[in-house]
Amino acid sequence: MQPPESKPPQQAGRPADPYPALGGWAQAQDATATSVSAQHDSSQYPPTSQYPSIPQPYPGSPYPAPHYGPAPYAQGPYGVAPVPPGTPPQRQPRGLSPYGMPARHPWEIPLLVVVCLITALAMLIAVAACIDLVLDGKQPNIYLIILVFAPIVVWFLRGMSYASMRVNGVKMSPTQFPEGYQLVVEAAARFGMAKVPDAYVVLGNGQINAFASGHGFRRYVAVYSDLFEIGGAAREPEALAFIIGHEVGHIAAGHTSYWRQLGMFVAPSLPIIGSSLIRSQEYTADNHGYCNRHVGAPGAMGTLAAGKYLNKLVGFDEMADRAAVEKGFFVWISNAMSSHPVLTWRMWALRDRGRHGKLFWRPSRPASAPPAGPYPSSYGEVPALPPKTVP
Repeated sequence: MQPPESKPPQQAGRPADPYPALGGWAQAQDATATSVSAQHDSSQYPPTSQYPSIPQPYPGSPYPAPHYGPAPYAQGPYGVAPVPPGTPPQRQPRGLSPYGMPARHPWEIPLLVVVCLITALAMLIAVAACIDLVLDGKQPNIYLIILVFAPIVVWFLRGMSYASMRVNGVKMSPTQFPEGYQLVVEAAARFGMAKVPDAYVVLGNGQINAFASGHGFRRYVAVYSDLFEIGGAAREPEALAFIIGHEVGHIAAGHTSYWRQLGMFVAPSLPIIGSSLIRSQEYTADNHGYCNRHVGAPGAMGTLAAGKYLNKLVGFDEMADRAAVEKGFFVWISNAMSSHPVLTWRMWALRDRGRHGKLFWRPSRPASAPPAGPYPSSYGEVPALPPKTVP
């Protein structure tokens, strides 16, 4: 459970942020991004209770002012269809603050180059081995065949996954899960994407998850149904906005590209290196989620830690502080072999916005930071939105 946040005072030339920065002991933000954001004029896009996190246009932008909020509609060949929002400013400063474009984790590209080289080498060795075996009249094993035909395998699996979404998933639209649909539209505009990805709701069966992928020139986001409440409303709107920003961030950062996924074909089989590349991509996507709706980070992490009903009973600061004290070889190897950063390290990174998330070594508390605790008790707190009865 988080202590109540204090609202920042009104600054000259800039309206009060309806979503103030998270509490905690490290609040460093990108100086360039903050200085640019201070020049925003929100008179054209006043915050509303329905869509309060409206990004503001950057001054001097060559792009037209974007439309954020309820999508306008136009008459098309199949009736009424939403009109995509205007293109937002593209060259915004990069940083780890909620302002500007989100930063890419510094380990992502170096690790991607290494994994792509290993994948290319493995495929060349597989081709040579298959040729030798065929010339000797022997049958290549299944692993060599999969490596040789990796481009077709990746293309086929991506096509099957997308087809499954198209025929089984509930496609978000202004009439189906409109709140989630609007969050996807706003996230795509926030990251300067020219096209809004498709978004689907799939049966969660109690699981909390979401993912992003694509096929051909199409990109899509899938959100498990347990993140929604009966009636299609978001169970935790801020947390869902963070999660959708995270998944749309995967698309904006190029993580769903066919060529990238082909280059990462052997990553799941590479201990430490492959999983570290995937973790760095998750940190990059977390930066997107934070820049899209930073106040949703505690709720999203609490949901991943304790589920959709008990997420508000999770002390974000208390759990994040454990990242610096939980130590040992098995803690290290648990993170190193994981495809996602362990939750304590991930929460630490979302709170300490002065640096990127730790990939290999646990974070350490700065000497200037105040001592950890005391933490507010969640005893007697009511869980978030208990289940509703079906009429």
